[in-house]
Amino acid sequence: MLAPMMKTPLLISSLLEFGVVSHPDAEIVSRKVEDGSIHRTTQGEAAKRAKQLANALLNWGVKPGDRIATLAWNTWRHYEAYYATTGIGTVCHTINPRLFPEQLEYIFNHAEDRMVFVDLNLVPLLENLEGKLPHLQAIVVMTDSDNMPDSKLQNLICYEDFIAAHSTEFEWPRLDEDTDCSLCYTSGTTGNPKGVMYTHRSTVLHAIASLPQQALNISQDSVILPVVPMFHVNCWGIPYAVTITGAKLVFPGAAMDGKSLWELIVSEKPTLLAGVPTVWLGLLNYLDSINETMESVDSVVVGGSAAPLSMIKAFDEKHGAFLLHAWGMTEMSPIGTINAPNKQLNALPASERYEIQRKQGKPVFGVEMKIIDDDGNELPRDGKAYGRLMVRGPWIVNAYYKSDKVATEDGWFDTGDVANIDPDNYMQIVDRSKDVIKSGGEWISSIDLENVAVGHPAVAEACVIGIPHEKWQERPLLLVILKEGASATREDILEFLEPQLAKFWLPDDVVFRDELPHTATGKLLKVPMREEYASHYLK
Repeated sequence: MLAPMMKTPLLISSLLEFGVVSHPDAEIVSRKVEDGSIHRTTQGEAAKRAKQLANALLNWGVKPGDRIATLAWNTWRHYEAYYATTGIGTVCHTINPRLFPEQLEYIFNHAEDRMVFVDLNLVPLLENLEGKLPHLQAIVVMTDSDNMPDSKLQNLICYEDFIAAHSTEFEWPRLDEDTDCSLCYTSGTTGNPKGVMYTHRSTVLHAIASLPQQALNISQDSVILPVVPMFHVNCWGIPYAVTITGAKLVFPGAAMDGKSLWELIVSEKPTLLAGVPTVWLGLLNYLDSINETMESVDSVVVGGSAAPLSMIKAFDEKHGAFLLHAWGMTEMSPIGTINAPNKQLNALPASERYEIQRKQGKPVFGVEMKIIDDDGNELPRDGKAYGRLMVRGPWIVNAYYKSDKVATEDGWFDTGDVANIDPDNYMQIVDRSKDVIKSGGEWISSIDLENVAVGHPAVAEACVIGIPHEKWQERPLLLVILKEGASATREDILEFLEPQLAKFWLPDDVVFRDELPHTATGKLLKVPMREEYASHYLK
């Protein structure tokens, strides 16, 4: 017998309506893309404008299931588009403007986007694709009439004019909670990017799971500065989580350099920052240059790639902020684990706590994970065994968009990462399966080696690749970018590494470079480096 409980659907529009009733005055602060000035609004006002946009979209002729793209930074208008598009039953398709033109063309056409909302300074990206996007029927520039660009593009619409004539009253349709709501594509380092389609149910559950103390610890008293872009896996779900709680939301717009972020930190006093390591490196370097410390910030969330020990220590010792590793993937909506502070962790000596903080953390409720060997056997959670990291849960992909093949093995998704899990259920990424170095039958983690190398005072960025070796099969090669004005030799770097690494982990050589290739999401792109240096040890 089924229990007689209501079947109320979990819908993204319900988050907005809850926010309007519970905390309509919650602040949303944005740096404007047009001129860098500060714009202020509230959740209540944003909800009214989202309803205006919903009316405008339906009047224009969108249909349920249509894909509506955004090519935009973190602003209040993008927030409105998040809710308006999903609330009426269309799909909000966020697109990364940092992708190569060929990838942008492929993604637009694969998704068959009918309309795109684009920020003013990103219009040239669409101009370069003119005539190559046959499904695109309208381009809405997210600005007012005074700032509309002089562009050769056809079907150009001003955002403020688009919504101005429409009512702020709108009744959101009661959709099935398994309706598609948003679409993100993987960064696709090889081959074409893959689409991941989220549902209302998966998105709402993900937002709820991100709130507790053992996750992101978001409450009505929080002030959140998400530097992670809204085109990166829905800004890690933060725009949805904030709407539930009424936390103050501070959007950085297109300015994510250290100076611009510091200005927002001083004026808006965020308690929680969220972004990738390269962003925080820029902020830390800027603060060092002006000899300033952050006072309002309690926590800094790092995702995308692992933060080095030196960054964990810098936030703690110089700024009194706890660095939380968060790990996940586009295929996971994205949150899988978070290394949040707790009573046991805070009681440890700093050196022991830092070692635990380097791990990617514990699964949030809703995510199950295990590590397996090459034969599919589950490995022990002893902190020593390394294996393929497998995950499952209600916001994890089962199949890629427009693919008939399931993306799972026996109901589990293979993350492509190699990891270990300790007895306290802390997970640590050892490497990507394609990047782990196998030398003389032993594994070497390129991630761990990179993190140690970045601790050298002269090193700005490090990349470790495994390349062929006549005797050992593979050996690590360390590629280094030095900080501006700094100097170091191969011997200096190796001498620094030697006491911190097992002898067989030490790279046989160090190569100094002016730049390193990255994916559109800021991760090191190692495939071309392995190709370039394939014969380095074989000469």
